[in-house]
Amino acid sequence: MNQNWHGTLIRHMLLLVTGCLLVGLISGYYGWSLAIGLGLYLGWTLKQLLRLHDWLRQHKPDEAPPDGYGLWGEVFDSIYHLQRRDQRVRGRLQAVIDRVQESTAALKDAVIMLDSDGNLEWWNRAAETLLGLKTPQDSGQPVTNLVRHPRFKEYFEQDNYEEALEIPSPTNDRVRIQLYLTRYGNNEHLMLVRDVTRIHQLEQMRKDFVANVSHELRTPLTVICGYLETLLDNVEEVNPRWSRALQQMQQQGSRMQTLLNDLLLLAKLEATDYPSDNHPVAVQSLLQTIKNDAQALSGERGQHITLEADPTVLLKGSEGELRSAFSNLVFNAVKYTQDKGTIRIRWWADQQGAHLSVQDSGIGIDSKHLPRLTERFYRVDSSRNSNTGGTGLGLAIVKHVLLRHRARLEISSVLGHGSTFTCHFAPPQVSRSEAIAVKD
Repeated sequence: MNQNWHGTLIRHMLLLVTGCLLVGLISGYYGWSLAIGLGLYLGWTLKQLLRLHDWLRQHKPDEAPPDGYGLWGEVFDSIYHLQRRDQRVRGRLQAVIDRVQESTAALKDAVIMLDSDGNLEWWNRAAETLLGLKTPQDSGQPVTNLVRHPRFKEYFEQDNYEEALEIPSPTNDRVRIQLYLTRYGNNEHLMLVRDVTRIHQLEQMRKDFVANVSHELRTPLTVICGYLETLLDNVEEVNPRWSRALQQMQQQGSRMQTLLNDLLLLAKLEATDYPSDNHPVAVQSLLQTIKNDAQALSGERGQHITLEADPTVLLKGSEGELRSAFSNLVFNAVKYTQDKGTIRIRWWADQQGAHLSVQDSGIGIDSKHLPRLTERFYRVDSSRNSNTGGTGLGLAIVKHVLLRHRARLEISSVLGHGSTFTCHFAPPQVSRSEAIAVKD
């Protein structure tokens, strides 16, 4: 509308009043002339307002507003210009939307938009192939009703989406998919789904290869170690020059057996997602046994090992697997803590779940190594690892055990000032018993 519409309105009113007064001067009825003139103007204004109302209620998307005169002509012209500008903006937005839809439709990865409650709002063609979504009947449906894998429901309901989830496709069990979730806007969700069947098959081939080689090597290695032990038991009958060689061979053979046992344990842990023997474990008594073993391992080094555990907090899972993971953390603390050092073991629970902490005053780890500590055979210091007799698989075993028990490992360390390894277990894995907490 013209910015001088106030002046136009005033001029029209002055002309109307002047005309009415002239008619009143001629007829001699000033009041009636003014009233009739204003009434006619009001009627004309109401008619234009009704025309605008009817057009707003019944007009088609591209239909122009009605013609008008005077002030209402300017109103209709302004509406027309706004309408044309809005059409241009909508055209540009629609072009962008069409390009986005065309590009996402060409993707082999699925893209799904969910509202804050997890209901389906939009998805591309790949989502129909990988997840079996159907247009339009699935629109507005909760995604957990269509992807019914129990691990997906747990993954969707959690707050941390840093790691992707890998599950079988709902449409084909032989297809493996990887899901990524991220939040945006008003707590809405964007879900990306990839077909990782080939990667999964390669990973499975690697696991099978390691497991098969470990099994095949176990028998001949047992035979070799057995004969070495027999020879060492009768060392007085053996040429003295061979005594040191036999001892070193037995030491390395024992180390290879430990390595094979760790590889076989990892293969077993990777074979299934959940422990077969899932029942409440008394963690306090388990940690007490591990503490006693750690004290024996420490021997005469004078390390001070303490245990603070709440016996009322039980953990659902496999006692054997938890023993393996917890003992790895505690024994590592013993190995890498100097003589007279301190090691503190804590087990407690809060609203976020249950937690195991192993804190030591040892040599510490440089921060650049922390992200890779749980990788297989990763060594911060190869010479140090060799001296302590490690296989490089301990923390990898810990990681897999925790994953099977719906937990995560947090590592904090300062070089020269010790390390803290903390296991965080989700609330569903925790149960309670009636007992009194003790400190040792």
